Amino acid sequence: MEVNRIEIEEELAGTRLDRVITMNRPEISRTQIQQWIKDGNILVNDQAVKPNYRVRENDCIVIDEPEPEELNIIAEDLNLEIIYEDQDVLIVNKPRGMVVHPAKAHASGTLVNGLMYHCKDLSGINGVLRPGIVHRTDKDTSGLLMVAKNDIAHVSLVDQLVEKSVKRVYLALVHGHIPHNNGTIDAPIGRDEIDRQKMTVTERGKDAVTHFKIVERFKDYTLVECELETGRTHQIRVHMEYIGHPLVGDPKYGLKNTIPFGGQVLHAGTLGFTHPRTNEYVEFTVEPPEDFQTLLNEVRNSVDK
Repeated sequence: MEVNRIEIEEELAGTRLDRVITMNRPEISRTQIQQWIKDGNILVNDQAVKPNYRVRENDCIVIDEPEPEELNIIAEDLNLEIIYEDQDVLIVNKPRGMVVHPAKAHASGTLVNGLMYHCKDLSGINGVLRPGIVHRTDKDTSGLLMVAKNDIAHVSLVDQLVEKSVKRVYLALVHGHIPHNNGTIDAPIGRDEIDRQKMTVTERGKDAVTHFKIVERFKDYTLVECELETGRTHQIRVHMEYIGHPLVGDPKYGLKNTIPFGGQVLHAGTLGFTHPRTNEYVEFTVEPPEDFQTLLNEVRNSVDK
């Protein structure tokens, strides 16, 4: 293990422990740091504390950094659609039906399996199961994801997500007729206390903001463009259901009487961010997959429009 010591000076007194360590070790994500604190790898004055502990002047922080685990992910040729790639970042167009990272239920066929085959230089900040993964989308959501190829790029991209400067625009087909042309949904999202597999709008949740505008209207459906200001789990799905317009095909938050699509009709079409090396803004856009567009044409050409 690599051991690091941090002595707290007066100007840092009152700062959260995880924030202090992030300031000293910017190449490590705050999520990873919080896990190390919980695992007892980070002690304050030889005592275990919580991540939200407020440091005091002259506190001695000791970090026993665990040895990185060897990646044990099967590299698979999944014919990933790489939209852009350089020495720092990779932009991939994830197909609908593909899980982002491995788990017990799906150890293969994930985006990470494909990334491990495509390139060996991925950041290790998120551990052995999620190398390079900066953010994720649900299994049945298609579209753009950014991947970090080194830890410096990873920190930069995560910081931009925290600062809400990443542009993420989705296309969604929802139930019902939305009368106004645009709007903002500002409603906190947290875990549903009854069904722990679901998220819900709750006062105890985290801030969540979704901006939307109408792209096309049909009799029973509306095609909307949703731009994320925050990135909570299932945010668009939860927010659209909250205002009475759940996503078509959504098995978790949608209507029982819906178009059979095999999952929510949701596509991450535009992704923009500041490049971690050049500091220039870059933006990428991809059209929805063929099945998404076929469904839209069917709805568009329906006599019920």
